[in-house]
Amino acid sequence: MHHSTVPTPGSTLNSWWASAVVYQIYPRSFADANGDGMGDLQGIAARLPYLQSLGVDAIWLSPFYKSPQADGGYDVADYRQVDPLFGTLADFDALLQDAHRRGLKVIVDLVPNHTSDEHVWFQQALAAAPGTPERDRYMFRPGKDEAAGSGDGNLAPNNWKSIFGGPAWTRVTEQDGKPGEWYLHLFDTKQPDLNWENAEVQEEMRAVIRFWLDRGVDGFRVDVAHGMVKEAGLPDWEGVAAMVEGTADSTAKPHIPPGDAPGAHTDSQEPHRAVSPQYPPSPFFDQDGVHEIYRDWHKVLEQYDGDRMMVAEAWVEPAERLARYVRKDEMQQAFNFDFLLAGWDAGRMAEAIEDSLRAAASVGAPSTWVLSNHDTVRHTTRFGLKDPTTFPKGIGANDEQPDAALGLARARAAMLMSLALPGSAYIYQGEELGLPEHTTLPDDARQDPTFFRTNGAEIGRDGCRVPLPWKATELGFGFAEAFTQEENDGGPAGLAPGQPAAPWLPQPESFRDLAADRQDGVEGSTLELYRSALAFRAAQGLGSGTFRWADLHQPNRGILAFHNREVLVLSNVGLAAVPVPAGYSVAITSTGVSAGSVTEVLPNSTVYLTL
Repeated sequence: MHHSTVPTPGSTLNSWWASAVVYQIYPRSFADANGDGMGDLQGIAARLPYLQSLGVDAIWLSPFYKSPQADGGYDVADYRQVDPLFGTLADFDALLQDAHRRGLKVIVDLVPNHTSDEHVWFQQALAAAPGTPERDRYMFRPGKDEAAGSGDGNLAPNNWKSIFGGPAWTRVTEQDGKPGEWYLHLFDTKQPDLNWENAEVQEEMRAVIRFWLDRGVDGFRVDVAHGMVKEAGLPDWEGVAAMVEGTADSTAKPHIPPGDAPGAHTDSQEPHRAVSPQYPPSPFFDQDGVHEIYRDWHKVLEQYDGDRMMVAEAWVEPAERLARYVRKDEMQQAFNFDFLLAGWDAGRMAEAIEDSLRAAASVGAPSTWVLSNHDTVRHTTRFGLKDPTTFPKGIGANDEQPDAALGLARARAAMLMSLALPGSAYIYQGEELGLPEHTTLPDDARQDPTFFRTNGAEIGRDGCRVPLPWKATELGFGFAEAFTQEENDGGPAGLAPGQPAAPWLPQPESFRDLAADRQDGVEGSTLELYRSALAFRAAQGLGSGTFRWADLHQPNRGILAFHNREVLVLSNVGLAAVPVPAGYSVAITSTGVSAGSVTEVLPNSTVYLTL
């Protein structure tokens, strides 16, 4: 059987980001340095040796800016200040300096679609009259009349729904005490959308970018990168958009055919597939105007040395449409959510890999590979569901509970596969420990606004944001252990006497045996598998390699096989064992057994083979 080579022009790029392995840190939940139950920047700094030993190239920090924390920091009140929950600007500078000293790049989150309602601009807008420059920074509009011709403005300007549930418009009370204009918030009411037609908004975000570039950051992950620009006239839309394609019921199959996505684009001149009736083209996602913004930002980054970069969080399909975000004069990377959404299914995974590589190649960009993040149910858990292609919007105690062992085996196999693909790979904190979703989190502990705005119909994202376990026998599994003793390399001194506060979200008991200290140095552990895979990837240059399907590739039989440089990667997504081909030696296996004893590739496993 002959398989053609899929072009991978990103392999010719010398830029660090083209093949980097980036570790996502959700600061609230990584490590707590002061014992208050909340992760912080000093906690991250204390764990840099761990990340260095893991073998990643960069870290991406989810928002740590000043914020009322209505949406875990994605409601920014001041883009230039660190929230006291996480520390100070001095703490950030020290973290950045130490990361660079260790050879780690640092990417920070940029949230340009909306601010917090506590941002000084929005407070000025509330105090100002309709039609003023202060109001024009946001999407304020008069309401429609409930009684025709009355001027009462009692109805929202259009019928748009919030991604977090409920209406996307909230009415304000004017200074005279009367009901007034409405403002748009595609997310929570506390996250008003900025007006990107406003020149002051454009210049302010350029200034924010320069502020962090001047401090030395290496790049930005751009939140809701397919948002910001809305269709002229803000027309009514009957669809229901979602940031993450999925279902509220974890037992249900995804009802959206592959290629059909919420928030699809509207430009009929660009390549795309017809969207399903439930998700007609959105007037507020993937509008063509966003690309002018990124061309402008690209010019800002070019003014700095060090090969600075941007990566787009854009839930856009098909792959050809997503590729427009990484054209030569726009962003450097975009998250490849097709691969994340494929689930544990050989045909879907193969299609996602090939489509993603071809689309990226069409614009001369590298692809990216990601399996989990702070907005998704962890893939360790998703792969353990009866239908491992299901993509639930959270899992609660009354939902189907996963097969933990099966999910972990598949997660390890999928990780080996993804790390062998050319391009850049993103790891979500804790996946190197094999952490599952917290699927029995009590409702009274939940904090995700999606849970409350949908009255619990969507369980939300808290289950993937639970604080990490560092030491199995300590309180909070060592979440606050970071500064309780001197680090081996001369790290910061200990905490004040007394027990630390409980972590901000409760941890499941399953985290105990998965704690980092239980896996460190233990052959076959998930942590050591990640370390081995990352070291092998770096030594073989797989991130900058070239891809072609192997003769063994038979996705209809559950076999995924491809070559990258001199390595043959064989993943068994099927039900029957596959013999190791003659002439090859097993370098790494996802099963945890000694590679030298492997003679066949078992179901739910991946091996790296060398001649």
